[in-house]
Amino acid sequence: MRQTCKKCKSKQFWRLNDGRLKYKRCYDKFTPDKNLIKISRKLLKQIISEFVLEHSTNTILERVDISKYKLLKILTVLRIEMTKDVPEMFSGIVEVDETYLGGQWKNKRLSVKKDALIKGKNSKKGRGTSKQPVFGILCRNGTVWAELISGIEKKDLQPRIEKRVEKGSTVCSDTWRGYTGIAQKGYVHRLVNHSKNEYSDCKGNHINGLEGFWGYMKRKLSARGGIRTKKLHLFVGELENICQSKYLKKKNRD
Repeated sequence: MRQTCKKCKSKQFWRLNDGRLKYKRCYDKFTPDKNLIKISRKLLKQIISEFVLEHSTNTILERVDISKYKLLKILTVLRIEMTKDVPEMFSGIVEVDETYLGGQWKNKRLSVKKDALIKGKNSKKGRGTSKQPVFGILCRNGTVWAELISGIEKKDLQPRIEKRVEKGSTVCSDTWRGYTGIAQKGYVHRLVNHSKNEYSDCKGNHINGLEGFWGYMKRKLSARGGIRTKKLHLFVGELENICQSKYLKKKNRD
């Protein structure tokens, strides 16, 4: 969370060698505050417990004595930390897929509609839409990772697979051209052809786990009534962790 200078109201600063910060506008130097939230540990634990139970902001405000501004600030910090709790590498059998996030055209803001019309796009389903593309990787051990991307072509997808998936792993995907050539980069590539209503080859090769995660994510995001793109990555990171926690709890019960 960035701190605002009381003199020039700037949020941009340089980090000095002694650990202090210096604002770029007024050159005022200061030591960053480690506790930006400034609430008691007891209150923070109460908020975290409500947050883990997936209660809405209004529900938390009814149960916790805190202002809405401070609560939103705390929830943002929690979501930022959750986006960092992702495995660096996936191995074994992994599923890769892409999807789009965004509401119906009639519910879009006027500014979004104008921008989409200028680019010649609309809010239709599938490729060519003005919605936000998302790429995801799911490992069969219950870990999942997703990231907002600018496109869904080969140059957008395969570098992320090489960065996140260990060589020699089995990569399951659909027949989208963006995955062509994965086998040449040291992976075992297995395909399912959705255009022919093929969703599994009956040998364990499918992307149904990741498709289920996309459905879960879209239901949760739609229930929030719309999220601005600049904060969408935080909610995606939150849902990654929630989904993984639910999987581990179910596995422990079994």
